[in-house]
Amino acid sequence: MKAFTQLFTRLDESNRTNDKVAAMRGYFAEAEPRSAAWALWFLMGNKLRAPVKTKMLREWASQLSEFPLWMVEECYSHVGDLAETLALILPVGKGGGEELPLWQLVEERVMALADWDGPLQFPLVRAAWSTLSSSERFVYNKLITGGFRVGVSRTLVTRALAEHAGIERAVMEHRLMGAWRPSAEAFERLLSEEDDGEASAAQPYPFFLAYPLEGAPADLGEPADWRAEWKWDGIRAQLIKRQGQVMLWSRGEEMIAERFPEVTTLAARLPEGTVLDGELMAWRDGRPLSFAVLQTRIGRTKLTPKVLKEAPAAFLAYDCLEFNGRDQRETPLRVRSALLHKAVAPLCSEHAESSILLADGVAFQNWEDLTKLREKSRERGVEGLMLKRWESPYRVGRVKGDWWKWKVDPYSVDAVLVAAQSGHGRRSGLFTDYTFALWKDTELVSFAKAYSGLTDAEIARVDRWVRQHTVSKHGPVRVVEPELVFELHFEGIAESSRHKSGLAVRFPRIARWREDKPAAEADSIGTVRALLRTSD
Repeated sequence: MKAFTQLFTRLDESNRTNDKVAAMRGYFAEAEPRSAAWALWFLMGNKLRAPVKTKMLREWASQLSEFPLWMVEECYSHVGDLAETLALILPVGKGGGEELPLWQLVEERVMALADWDGPLQFPLVRAAWSTLSSSERFVYNKLITGGFRVGVSRTLVTRALAEHAGIERAVMEHRLMGAWRPSAEAFERLLSEEDDGEASAAQPYPFFLAYPLEGAPADLGEPADWRAEWKWDGIRAQLIKRQGQVMLWSRGEEMIAERFPEVTTLAARLPEGTVLDGELMAWRDGRPLSFAVLQTRIGRTKLTPKVLKEAPAAFLAYDCLEFNGRDQRETPLRVRSALLHKAVAPLCSEHAESSILLADGVAFQNWEDLTKLREKSRERGVEGLMLKRWESPYRVGRVKGDWWKWKVDPYSVDAVLVAAQSGHGRRSGLFTDYTFALWKDTELVSFAKAYSGLTDAEIARVDRWVRQHTVSKHGPVRVVEPELVFELHFEGIAESSRHKSGLAVRFPRIARWREDKPAAEADSIGTVRALLRTSD
């Protein structure tokens, strides 16, 4: 546990990529495989389900620290991070306890808490608190609250592990795809030098990601060298048919086959040894439905006939990564497109309302024609265009040069800041998570939350302003005087009965601080509804 805590601290305190990679590489070299497997699992962004209610933790901390509960709540409001608050206010541990390896702490002292009712958990948590140092206690608190995360990207974790194992990064990226449970055996398999080039039946490939187009499309050269596709607004996924089984993986490495039975049922008719890259869409009558409709399929454990009827789904395939059991990623896109047509076209011709479709290319003669087509993206229910070089292989991760996304300009509104909450990690002491509102007649109605887009200097200024203009507190949330106006950008709009405004937006972020505009001149809910009508 000490070694993992030291790793966490080093990663959290460093802004240098090489330092982060060196820290992880050093940890993997020294840690026993079972603990290293858990460390890797956490570093990859996985979390344990919180076994203890945070309300109970605050009450126990109040009892042990002899601080009244209201003072604990005040400390929490000031610090903004419960795990850090508890680590700071609890009395210093007596030390001298048994040094547990990470795997044992996780499996026997954290996960085991779920087997006990709340009051019976207290002696176990108290024992851990009393024997851990302050920094170890902070990490332990993160684990038992389900809020553990590390300031390191998956790309750096993959790089560090690949360097430690002495294998190519692309090979390691592939090995890390899919679901796996932390164990010594799983970790040792990741480090194995043996690689027969064949993926396990269920294992997806790493996704190839596009960069936003940085200049004019004419800067890319001859139009004939490029394939254009519509940029669909769905769930990126891989559809796999291997060894008679069908798997459907999201880009977030979640197996979602059971949520889209119409797709997986038809996929059983794909050729053996086929892996397709594409987009899951809510789809009806040859057109995409909004992402909000698709969301009704996400997270449901039971799909009723009503849901299947109201949110029909389809998989739009736009690349073929494996055909007849052979990895095709190094072949040019031109070849992969021909294989894709060979695999999917028969299914489309056999079924008038097929749930597996070919994402056809967008025909164009010159860049001017394509620019005009892009302007009609929202009419088609898409986000813009994808530009892919015909001779490009299917790469790993985000690589510049071969795939570009050319999205339409985002929607934009001016909204009023009405509440703020502390961030996480390095931002845990600053108010960086904001709630924005729009006018509805003479009332401000909460509209969206955003936390990205401001510079560090602007964040510091807003933080000071929030502290000076707080009108009420609700746990870690501070309601503020409605004065500051910010321009928000977002990608999509949909009706929503779950939101007070009646609207939901996709990917809201702060574009700029409108210091020139008073709150009375911010936009209204009606403004957004007008944008929604123009996008239908």
